[in-house]
Amino acid sequence: MNLDRLREKLSNGFKPFVLELSGGKRVPVLHPEFVIVGKGGVVVMGEDDSVTTADALHIASIEDLPAGRRRK
Repeated sequence: MNLDRLREKLSNGFKPFVLELSGGKRVPVLHPEFVIVGKGGVVVMGEDDSVTTADALHIASIEDLPAGRRRK
């Protein structure tokens, strides 16, 4: 995945989304302060303080969360 697309999602009126990884794992990004985008990958902190790292090559898709799942 081109990480510029991810940077765009974080900067243009943030809406919570999910990163789907090549292995099938789904990583929710609920707030822009919970994700770090580097040169070749991302780090996401979960609600339970868990940390997920993913190489850009393993990010298969970015999907917006349904309205009911979003935080206020």
